[in-house]
Amino acid sequence: MTTLITGANRGIGLELTKQLRARGEDVIAVCRKGSPELAATGARVEEGIDIAADAAPAEIATRVGATKLDLLIHNAGILQRNALGALDVASIRTQFEVNALAPLRITDALLKSLDRGRKIAIITSLMGSIADNGSGGSYGYRMSKAAVNIAGVSLARDLAGRGIAVVLLHPGFVRTEMTGNHGNIEPADAARGLLARIDALTLEKSGKFWHADGRELPW
Repeated sequence: MTTLITGANRGIGLELTKQLRARGEDVIAVCRKGSPELAATGARVEEGIDIAADAAPAEIATRVGATKLDLLIHNAGILQRNALGALDVASIRTQFEVNALAPLRITDALLKSLDRGRKIAIITSLMGSIADNGSGGSYGYRMSKAAVNIAGVSLARDLAGRGIAVVLLHPGFVRTEMTGNHGNIEPADAARGLLARIDALTLEKSGKFWHADGRELPW
């Protein structure tokens, strides 16, 4: 088994890498900058890649080369607060580039590496759920995650004929650098739940939105 993970140098991405490596699987860890913790996993680290850059998808495909992927995990993401009266439009655009456009563009660039029966997981957020939005705010993050959710559903429809299943996954409120180390679940526990959902993914479940704990979530 070979898995490519974006944003693999810290947080959830690092824990996914650790746990997949502990299962004896190969991991291609894509990141802007490596870390000692990531190097210690023995994963194949492909650093120096900013997934928001226009050249990133082609660069990732070049580095993957002839390697076939069993699983593609779009984990990299950014969270920047945006509130009415203080909107930072550049920040909102950046969040769209990283959270919504990059997973779509990278998937498109790696299609030749994904054969029938392979899987794609997009780590999204419940904050991208319209039905669950009870507090407002966080415009860039919420909008970009809603956008990647619909992209994931479209990918599931378009790739069904090729036997490739796609899942949208909310990891929970995880204590990471991105959340300011606030949260109610550790990255290792979130990663275990995410991998359980990915392991259970079938074509019949493709295009669904799941919590790492196994609950199906509202759009």
